[in-house]
Amino acid sequence: MDHDLLGDREIPADAYWGVHTLRAVENFPITGQPLSTNPHLVRGLAAVKLAAARANQELGLLDTERGSAIEKACLEILSGQLADQFVVDVIQGGAGTSSNMNANEVIANRALELLGHAKGDYAALHPNDHVNLSQSTNDVYPTAVRVATVYGIEGLLKALTSLEDAFADKATEFRTVVKMGRTQLQDAVPMTLGQEFGTYAVTIGEDRERLREASRLVHEINLGATAIGTGLNAPAGYAEAACRHLGEATGLPLVTAVDLIEATQDMGAFVHLSGVLKRVAVKLSKICNDLRLLSSGPRAGLAEIVLPAVQSGSSIMPGKINPVIPEVVSQVAYEVIGNDVTITMAAEAGQLQLNAFEPVIVHSLQKSIAHLEAACYTLTERCVRGITANADRLRASVEHSIGLVTALNPYLGYAAATSIAQEALATGRGVAELVLERGLLTAERLEELLRPERLANLTL
Repeated sequence: MDHDLLGDREIPADAYWGVHTLRAVENFPITGQPLSTNPHLVRGLAAVKLAAARANQELGLLDTERGSAIEKACLEILSGQLADQFVVDVIQGGAGTSSNMNANEVIANRALELLGHAKGDYAALHPNDHVNLSQSTNDVYPTAVRVATVYGIEGLLKALTSLEDAFADKATEFRTVVKMGRTQLQDAVPMTLGQEFGTYAVTIGEDRERLREASRLVHEINLGATAIGTGLNAPAGYAEAACRHLGEATGLPLVTAVDLIEATQDMGAFVHLSGVLKRVAVKLSKICNDLRLLSSGPRAGLAEIVLPAVQSGSSIMPGKINPVIPEVVSQVAYEVIGNDVTITMAAEAGQLQLNAFEPVIVHSLQKSIAHLEAACYTLTERCVRGITANADRLRASVEHSIGLVTALNPYLGYAAATSIAQEALATGRGVAELVLERGLLTAERLEELLRPERLANLTL
């Protein structure tokens, strides 16, 4: 049996959570996804509780026996144990109180076991009086969210690095493969396929750096702020000690916000981070659109590159292969863009000294980060590394493109070049063929001017 201000409730004997968690499970049957589906957040909560226990012992507020038991329970959770006990839905009312109490109850009951007491024997060690000592949901939950977010970003940064490297490798492989560049989907001027893939590596690298910069803002925490940022019920020195212990527990360079009242209500860092995630998503989807265009065909499209065949493409058209990997990555991008709208509205909806909508912010961020990470690895391993070039087709498209005349314009003059372009377009004949026929350049000079490295302004 467990008891709260609403009365008594039976708790399953094998559960480590208590009545507060039970009511939250009943009240918020929203997503069907418990806190355990966000392991970074579970780790974040455990790390905060560990840091708080150490700070409280350091300041003489918590005796060593209880403090050590709480520490051991937190370390077990950090190692992956008891994850299934975090059962509250990820989207909940109460500004994260249910998540905080889920952690308090699990840690308290495991600590009681370690001390030789029965679960629920809160006279010996209490979820609120001891595990939540010097804390409030309003500084615990935001701090845990920030720790969880940084953990997630670290994984995404690695995935982006892997994708950037894959595109860079392809840029080197395709360095001398000449093709036509396009503007507004029309023939422009020649370039190399390596240059085209090199831009993808560069843009991924730029986004990776922007994400790293945005992550730094999330390292600022409000632990020690308690309810609204005034630090009520947290003794002098607690915020500094808790931040230090949390940094040691997580290995992160965390800092305490200068103004804890502002930090407790502000969601600006998450809005900024979400904007950067949207930037990453938009760029990824643009790249995937390019890959689908460049591989369109195999005979009636551009067919300049071949994507790896990973599965059959049709239940009715034999032999059809679809660009399913770029398609799934774009769908992740659309989801991230939608999540950004959710985060924006939830951040805007906060009133006065607290934002009650942080659960949907962290849920949306977690989805964006985790799904982008998975999408990057999928695109890298299931698509980019296996791309091949239709070099002969690419070369032929350059030789027969009207755009080729642009490269000869300085040597033929604009009027002659325009005439060549018009005849080539009307007859379907090649630019080089017409130049030679009119005797405008020698074959040797034309060959020199149409060298791949010159066409692409490439230094080999």
